[in-house]
Amino acid sequence: MRIRIEFLVVGLAAGIAIPTAAQAPMTTRDSARHVLNRLAYGATTDEVDQVIHEGVLKWVDRQLGFADVHDPALTTGEARFDVLHESNDDMQALLQKTQARNAQVQSIGDSVERQQAMDQLRAEQRGDRRSLAVLDNQLAALVVVRAVASDHQLDEILCDFWTNHFNVFINKGQDRAYFADYLEHTIRARALGRFEDLLLATARSPAMLFYLDQSESVADASATRMAPGGRRIAINGRPGFGRGRPLFPDPRPGVYPPPSGTGAAATATRQQVAPRAPRGLNENYARELMELHTLGVDGGYTQQDVINVARILTGWGIDRRDASFTFRAAAHDEDAKTVMGQPFDAGHGEDEGVRLLKMLATSPATMHHVSAQLCARFVNDVPPDGCIDDAVQAWKKSGGEIRDVVRAIIRSPDFWASANVQSKVKTPLEFVASAVRAVGGVPDSTPRLAQRVAQLGEPLFQHQTPDGYGERQEDWVNSGALLARMNFAVQLASGRVAGVAVDLDRVVSATDDHAALVTAVDHAILGGAMTAQTRQTILKELADVPDPRAARALAVGLAIGGPEFQRQ
Repeated sequence: MRIRIEFLVVGLAAGIAIPTAAQAPMTTRDSARHVLNRLAYGATTDEVDQVIHEGVLKWVDRQLGFADVHDPALTTGEARFDVLHESNDDMQALLQKTQARNAQVQSIGDSVERQQAMDQLRAEQRGDRRSLAVLDNQLAALVVVRAVASDHQLDEILCDFWTNHFNVFINKGQDRAYFADYLEHTIRARALGRFEDLLLATARSPAMLFYLDQSESVADASATRMAPGGRRIAINGRPGFGRGRPLFPDPRPGVYPPPSGTGAAATATRQQVAPRAPRGLNENYARELMELHTLGVDGGYTQQDVINVARILTGWGIDRRDASFTFRAAAHDEDAKTVMGQPFDAGHGEDEGVRLLKMLATSPATMHHVSAQLCARFVNDVPPDGCIDDAVQAWKKSGGEIRDVVRAIIRSPDFWASANVQSKVKTPLEFVASAVRAVGGVPDSTPRLAQRVAQLGEPLFQHQTPDGYGERQEDWVNSGALLARMNFAVQLASGRVAGVAVDLDRVVSATDDHAALVTAVDHAILGGAMTAQTRQTILKELADVPDPRAARALAVGLAIGGPEFQRQ
């Protein structure tokens, strides 16, 4: 079988580059496919008909009405993932065990013996179902399984959105142990709740506190605090902000986190920088809290506001004994501060941090910034003003209930505007999940399918900088990525992708009538959206494929790898 991949990718790229806005009014079938593309990970076999039968808006209301993200139908499948049964203490113990073994190996003097020992250790970790590496890999596999199989599709979309919005790099030191709890109990538990609650939960999560160095931030050495009885005492031995040599000279996205990994070089680097670790005020979390999590880069704050937010949050840290949030009064800057014109009187300890986060969560700038990001996710890479306005109004009226904000976006005319239908390119996760759903695939509990998502450019939880993965077309479209998607699609339809079982008999019947086959594939996979160019290309490739089953697999693969399927 000969496939002119390069030619196909050139055609695919052309289709991606030019949005194909629907011109005719949307039919009920169009609407059903649109909500399944935007509010779910694509349509499964016959799901468009099911949504039409239920009613498109009733389906939307049902998705918005689930009490929580957990789908009872997945309980049996999720039980296969050991990581869901591990406590914080268990994960901490595994991390300590891993670090001790790594240190033992690194202490071997002979470089050849050291490398052999390291290879053996990695092999042991891969083969141990309870090793930290295996458990963390299960989290990525779990995301893919849930995206493919959950009936709570909108919940899963929002979990992905908030995980990206409050991004934490899983491989940064202690976060290898903290991340499972962060994903399951901080993000997923609040994906459709109130934004203020989600913001507070992320601020208190050990994963975020460690990732953005908040747990290391203490009051400026020049600051003083009130001791019992009203005596002011200095916090000794900590270089103040701007005086201590920073671990990361420019705490901006792309510059940190610090070196991770288990290699000799990474360990040596960590040992080298440890004495220089920041011991005073650390602005990393304060800056990203304002720029990324709440107000946005144009949110009207100043550098002094960032410093004062960092001062307010001094003392917010991690109790390493049980990997929980703790407030250390001795590390807190007790003096008065002002943030964006709002005074924070002296002596309020942890409470002033809570008040600050509530203030940020309800700020008009936050409403606009986060609403714009939600509109970019659900409507258009360039969020329409009308969509943002509708979302902000719902935010004000509901007090920041995410469910109500998302409902307003879906009810916005912009969500249904023809110019915004099929206007967004799928991320690698969206592409893989929707492809598997389209062919009725059943993923297993191994990380192999998640590894394919990573190979397409989106290793889950491994975006190192706080800004998370991009949402725009240009973040994902290039010739190499499109070629990889085409290869994945052809392999998937042929049953050659490890980690997923595919049964094309459930999708379309095999036939030696190529024209009828392509028409059936167009209906089943693309909902009739196949262009004449794509149809002609697929028929040309089928010309020398006499076997009906092989022709069916190729036609399905080319349709999934083609331009129409890349858009949602």
